[in-house]
Amino acid sequence: MSSLPQLRIPATYMRGGTSKGVFFRRDDLPEAARVAGAARDALLLRVIGSPDPYGKHTDGMGGATSSTSKTVIIAAASVPDHDVDYLYGQVSIDTAFVDWSGNCGNLTTAVGPFAIANGFIPAERIPQDGTVTVRVWQANIGKTILVHVPVRGGQVQETGDFELDGVTFPAAEIVLEFIDPSDDDGDGGSMFPTGSLIDDLDVPGVGTLKATMITAGISTVFVNAADIGFAGTELQPAINEDKAALAKLEAIRVAGALRMGLIRTAEEAATRQHTPKVAFVAPAQDYTSSSGKHIAAASIDLNVRAMSMGKLHHAMMGTASVAIATAAAVPGTLVNIAAGGGTRHAVNFGHPSGTLAVGASVAQIDGQWTVTRAVMSRSARVLMEGWVRVPQA
Repeated sequence: MSSLPQLRIPATYMRGGTSKGVFFRRDDLPEAARVAGAARDALLLRVIGSPDPYGKHTDGMGGATSSTSKTVIIAAASVPDHDVDYLYGQVSIDTAFVDWSGNCGNLTTAVGPFAIANGFIPAERIPQDGTVTVRVWQANIGKTILVHVPVRGGQVQETGDFELDGVTFPAAEIVLEFIDPSDDDGDGGSMFPTGSLIDDLDVPGVGTLKATMITAGISTVFVNAADIGFAGTELQPAINEDKAALAKLEAIRVAGALRMGLIRTAEEAATRQHTPKVAFVAPAQDYTSSSGKHIAAASIDLNVRAMSMGKLHHAMMGTASVAIATAAAVPGTLVNIAAGGGTRHAVNFGHPSGTLAVGASVAQIDGQWTVTRAVMSRSARVLMEGWVRVPQA
């Protein structure tokens, strides 16, 4: 039996926010994988270790969860006044599929430090001590994101005392600004694609639900927790170990995708697993987070739980956080109502791992709501750097 040596590809394994993934410079990839297509997808699937019928990613870099089965490709900017292009691939765990339909807001945090450390930022822009603003072109959705990275001694500062619920250890704070984050599908439509702040969404096998559907940060379908039999304080086991609950939430996702015009048939949902997200909201109430931390109702504005790749997320996706903050800022959405109504420029919500504060600036122009920016703080750290080995096909 003949055998070929493994490919040896420069890579960096990074945590960004509450996610982690394998980062590549585009020019370091094999030539066939530098462009969209089967070769690129096959390479990234093998890097992560998918598809894995055991659901463990034992033979790859993935962590067998939606938060840890991620890949990032960074290249020199193709758009004027930007520093880098950032392309994100969400790798399915049990199927041979890479979803390129949306962004990962958490890993966006790591794009700035990666760009600085890998020579994409001119040396004259990097102070000895201060902050470097990395202008990122998010190539999946065609949006600008500013990543404000702290620098000490001319190097990216990674350690610090900023604590992020869902991440065990403190690190340096990195501020993200999502510029004009609405209409993430890039078709120029309203950030409320149905034209309504609240719709009656018919979900086969579930019934008719009140829903707010928005494209800010990432396409998201919001429903009331109580309407689907939940309290809004659930942790992962309560949802992820309940097959009926997972099926119900997937049915809501498919119905929302159809109503938002993201897919034409229900069958297409299988090829668009990353988007839209489904989140259920509830008024603020006490609960105990997954780490055992007590979250008091008085410390938050509302509770939110969100699904990612068919499972309840252990914390909150960064892009979904943008959707939450934006919807909360628009009076009359389900998110705004759950948060107590009125006008607000920031929201602090409870999620399975704790709490998160996010700000959003919205305005109504010619009867259409728009969001100009959303801001949140996260952190990032290099976990390992060197080469990833991939068996040749």
